[in-house]
Amino acid sequence: MKIRYSILLILCVIAGINAQQDPQYTQYMYNTMTVNPAYAGSNGHSIINLLGRTQWVGVDGAPDSQTLSYDTPLGYSGVGLGINLTNDRIGPASEIFLDINGSYTIRTSDEGNLAFGLKLGGRHLNVDWSKGLSQHSDDQNLATNINKFLPTVGAGLYYYTNNWYLGAAIPNFISTEHYDDVKNGGSVAQERLHLFLIAGYVFDLSESIKFKPAVLAKAVNGAPLSIDVSGNFLFNEKFTAGLAWRWDDSISALLGFQASKSLYLGFAYDLTNSNYSNYNSGTYEVMLRYEMFKEQALKSPRFF
Repeated sequence: MKIRYSILLILCVIAGINAQQDPQYTQYMYNTMTVNPAYAGSNGHSIINLLGRTQWVGVDGAPDSQTLSYDTPLGYSGVGLGINLTNDRIGPASEIFLDINGSYTIRTSDEGNLAFGLKLGGRHLNVDWSKGLSQHSDDQNLATNINKFLPTVGAGLYYYTNNWYLGAAIPNFISTEHYDDVKNGGSVAQERLHLFLIAGYVFDLSESIKFKPAVLAKAVNGAPLSIDVSGNFLFNEKFTAGLAWRWDDSISALLGFQASKSLYLGFAYDLTNSNYSNYNSGTYEVMLRYEMFKEQALKSPRFF
């Protein structure tokens, strides 16, 4: 089975996106619930997060993702609740994810907290073969479009203090299907188990400057390890600026502005670091983060 998307297919082969089946975000460190359900409610107040990502601008059929999330603690019970809605498109395939995240946090020390998370949900997979150009028009596998609902069950652990965190999560234990634009030349393949590891530390460089290095490692059975490393500065609890690097993939610039006590605006630009950067204008992300009842939070934000 072969589906040809001109430059897109060339880019996918070179980049090896078969190693990354789930949507990925450069600003994941500001919306950690997308990779770990145990994060839900950990900030101690309600948060709404909206993030849009347009990848490989200028290439038809390139990945395009949007996510809307909400998380909140439930009183003082140690229970957190989060909802995540994601729309993801690539080539002829589109997926809508809806996940309910629950967490339970226990206090392990004066500063330490250990959260256990569970994710339940599902996604709708739609593949419309008419949106691609087939090399073999008589291929019977292309005669029927795909329209399926696939369940999701995931779990995670998240340990955090006021200035550092460490977490591990498996977003889906159930082996389901996904659209694979590379390995099988444009087909639906079996999804493999993902393991996400996250860590970060906030250094107080001065009274007005904080620095946070962070890392996200993604391991998929049968695929190379993917590592994201970032460093962000926070100035006067108002402006953020930083750089990120995705191993063998891209480098990124991140900027943010705390427009008010509740509203944070974030922007990221990814530049691919191999020859196929000649075929696109980079990747853009825009994020809006709204924190409610922030007056109940710590006077000095955790910066994560």
